[in-house]
Amino acid sequence: MQRFSPTVSIIVPTFNESRNLPRVVCLLEKAMGGIPWEVVFVDDDSPDGTWRVAKELARADARVRCIRRVGRRGLAGACIEGALSSAAPYVAVMDADLQHDETVLPAMVAKLENGEAEIVIGSRFVGDGSSVDGFTARRAFASRVATRLASLLIGRRVSDPMSGFFALKREVFEAVAPRLVPSGFKILVDILASTRGQVRIAEVAYRFRSRQEGLSKFDTRAILDFLGLLLHRMTGGMVSVRFLFFMVVGSTGIAIHLLALRAGLLAGLGFDAAQSLATVAAMTSNFLVNNQLTYSDMKLKGTAALAGLLKFYVVCGVGALANIGVASWLFLSNKDWWIAGIAGVIVGATFNYTMSSIIVWRQQQN
Repeated sequence: MQRFSPTVSIIVPTFNESRNLPRVVCLLEKAMGGIPWEVVFVDDDSPDGTWRVAKELARADARVRCIRRVGRRGLAGACIEGALSSAAPYVAVMDADLQHDETVLPAMVAKLENGEAEIVIGSRFVGDGSSVDGFTARRAFASRVATRLASLLIGRRVSDPMSGFFALKREVFEAVAPRLVPSGFKILVDILASTRGQVRIAEVAYRFRSRQEGLSKFDTRAILDFLGLLLHRMTGGMVSVRFLFFMVVGSTGIAIHLLALRAGLLAGLGFDAAQSLATVAAMTSNFLVNNQLTYSDMKLKGTAALAGLLKFYVVCGVGALANIGVASWLFLSNKDWWIAGIAGVIVGATFNYTMSSIIVWRQQQN
């Protein structure tokens, strides 16, 4: 029996974009011509039932596949899972919001097929490319800044490293996949940084269109993800993005602690009582922010959140003891108070992060 064998797998991460999917398939049908293709919708368990629409389309068309991800979120992670599920020689990534111009996909695939490049980027900033229709002024400014930062990171000239529209050879993707950060927002930057300038890159101009349906994935979390990715790559991958977020949240907890301590003292509480109140306030704040930011892809809700908060109290309590124990031991050993203090903080923070990842937020960490 003859099997369907696509030349290119088009990976489309989705979240609450059920109305767009039928049109995406229709536009790809018109654009791809004689190129054998498949589209893989990778949906993060959308409340609007996007995954249901994708599966209905898959039942009617063998070129449509759906991966429904339950209990995990993230644009980069969705792209990684979709690409790794492909057996096609070429993989493309585009959004479901209809802002990417699918009509340039054949030209992108052609550059891969003829050996001109191993990664082809759909660029808004070369030739006839444009982003005027699809960008707000705020997003355009953020994109310019991010492009400059990304260029420093990848160490080579690329006009649009922040593009979410690109294609590459599957073996290139599989080679870098183990080094990619699933929690990131701009996976192309991560791919370019991971290839370390060892692959040929080409760019194809396209016009960034206005959004038709759905909500933009560009938000504060996306900005933080990108900055976390930059720091992760700058440290040579030694420090995870999630750990960086955990440490940033912990630093804000210090401010909460001091504010609560001052408020308790002004309210007439003794120092011990005010300090205890401030400690609980800081731990509560850290848990809530970590649940929304650091572990947003596995956010605890309802009774699970309450149970998680209580576990977080216990973890942080033990972490504080570890902090004090290590700092005291080092201080008695060499009398350098600042070395002892820093070491205690590092041990306590690392313990809190590790045990929070295992006990509070149980799912697989990145």
